[in-house]
Amino acid sequence: MSSNRRQFLNTLAVSAGAALLAEPAWTQGKAAAMPVSCNQYSWITFYAREGREWAADLDVSLSEFASTGLAAYEPAFTQVEQVNRLLPYLKKYKLVMPSVYVNSSLHQAEEGAKSIESVLAIADALKPADTKIIVTNPNPIKGGSDQNKSDAELTEQARNMDKLGAELKKKGMTLAYHTHDVELRAAAREFHHMLLATDPKNVSLCLDVHWVYRGSGNSQIALFDVVKLYGKRIVELHIRQSKDGIWQESFGEGDIDYPRLAKSLNDLNVKPHLVLEQCLEKTSPKTMNAIEAHKIDQVYLKKVFGV
Repeated sequence: MSSNRRQFLNTLAVSAGAALLAEPAWTQGKAAAMPVSCNQYSWITFYAREGREWAADLDVSLSEFASTGLAAYEPAFTQVEQVNRLLPYLKKYKLVMPSVYVNSSLHQAEEGAKSIESVLAIADALKPADTKIIVTNPNPIKGGSDQNKSDAELTEQARNMDKLGAELKKKGMTLAYHTHDVELRAAAREFHHMLLATDPKNVSLCLDVHWVYRGSGNSQIALFDVVKLYGKRIVELHIRQSKDGIWQESFGEGDIDYPRLAKSLNDLNVKPHLVLEQCLEKTSPKTMNAIEAHKIDQVYLKKVFGV
């Protein structure tokens, strides 16, 4: 499952302790005021189950999105043209776009340079939308394989990520590192190195709660240790829930203790941008459509996070 989104898009404690002191530029001196967003990927999975394609008719798709009461949308981009195509529909349905998910490949020098250029071009195209957060999950060596990046490749990836974050900062944007489960393999060395080898002023964290949970063997211990280590770098949450390890149709009580997570972040005085991403997988229940599910998502989100 961790490669699906990509296919669609074509000294620890000491270092971590220092990272806790850093605060992303866009949160300094003020509380985050971004409305709750929803990622397009959750809608893609609901539409696919019905034999529909989200991108086939953005007018219809975003009208259904807006009908749920959601005010903010987090799409995924691979090229500038996709941004230009989307902007008129955001205006039509009065949707804002505080964050976006952008594909990247950063573990090889030449490919990394091209990827940085592409992301920065997309960032420039996003200026009319006043987007503040660029989320990226660097590509694995090969989607669906068990091959891990070498130490040299991780070093190159961290260098490129820091460079990208520094350039986005100049544009008034924050780069947020995102993971699936693959980055948690091999003692989570890719995940930790991306945070420990980058400057917190340049690279923040988009905590995809369930992928960290699943990637660590369905472990809340691992999830909350990540919050303890890197909590101050969290600028965004991707929110998903499961029951008995299976993704549910709507956000509610389940395997992950979200009230505890909300309290932990509040205790750190961290107010991340909240992004719903309650996706479906093959074994998910089948009792409601996307509109119904996303209305329910917002009710429980407000109960837990108060927004």
